[in-house]
Amino acid sequence: MGVGTWVVTIGVVLALLAVDLVVAALRPHRVGFGEAVAWSVGYILVAVAFGVWLTLAHGGELGTEYFAGYIVEKSLSVDNLFVFVIIMTTFAVPEEHQHKVLTFGIILALVMRAIFILVGATLLSLFSFMFLLFGLLLIYTGVQLFRHRDADPDIEHNVVVRTARRLLPVSDAYDGGRLLTRVSGRRMVTPLVVVLVAIGGVDLLFALDSIPAVFGVTDEPYVVFAANAFALLGLRALYFLVKGLLDRLVYLSAGLAVILAFIGVKLILHWAHVDIDARVPEIATPVSLAVIIGVLAVVTVASLVKTRRDPAAKAHPGSLRGSSDREDL
Repeated sequence: MGVGTWVVTIGVVLALLAVDLVVAALRPHRVGFGEAVAWSVGYILVAVAFGVWLTLAHGGELGTEYFAGYIVEKSLSVDNLFVFVIIMTTFAVPEEHQHKVLTFGIILALVMRAIFILVGATLLSLFSFMFLLFGLLLIYTGVQLFRHRDADPDIEHNVVVRTARRLLPVSDAYDGGRLLTRVSGRRMVTPLVVVLVAIGGVDLLFALDSIPAVFGVTDEPYVVFAANAFALLGLRALYFLVKGLLDRLVYLSAGLAVILAFIGVKLILHWAHVDIDARVPEIATPVSLAVIIGVLAVVTVASLVKTRRDPAAKAHPGSLRGSSDREDL
């Protein structure tokens, strides 16, 4: 992909982020359902329009890979939302400032994922066995997520959050949307800083899974970046749109575990096809796209049926560790 295409794409992403920042900074407010729907639909249309352009300009194969990667990242970002809801609740973030917190959180996620994409693409180009390692990592992650699919992360005792509290003077109360405040003449950070640290830590952990996952459907760094960027750009609006419905997606973590394990197998088969024997079959991208959509559709319908029959059932974001290791998230 040419330098000009990279520059234009990054420029579009930065422009959309700038709009989010301006809205969050100049007009802090409680985001209602109608506004959340408008933003969500807008971001989805932008992502789809980009995919259509990519298909027309660079061929159906790249277009299919982009849409597969976008759906993978979008589905994983929904699990992100579970943790975001827990963070906002744990630290009692005022609703009018949640917009700002999410926007900065998305910026942190984009920066970290850009770094992971660069590192991942470099490793894959230099060492083909990285496909094997990425595949094993995703299978391990899928198994662990399935085992602890009914767990919730303990954000308050997360090691990153505890370190931030130990190193930084944190005030007891919020001071509007400020990050710094003065208490009895002493300069202190507000709880918003701790919230941002918590979200940044969560974004880092999710990047460790999502980047290998999207490399499982495409090895083109540009497509990996675009899929991540457009999925994350819609995350802020999606949070306000579905946070009241997240509790009903009781089987989402199990579905994501299946998707991660499936992509892990795809990566291992690709490694075996390239490094061991060309007769080893590979899983085509259209098949991957169909499997991902199918799994998400099944878990969504099953979740809605389950919660209708059992209103007390509640969804959980899942965890990679058991309760004894909760402080690591």
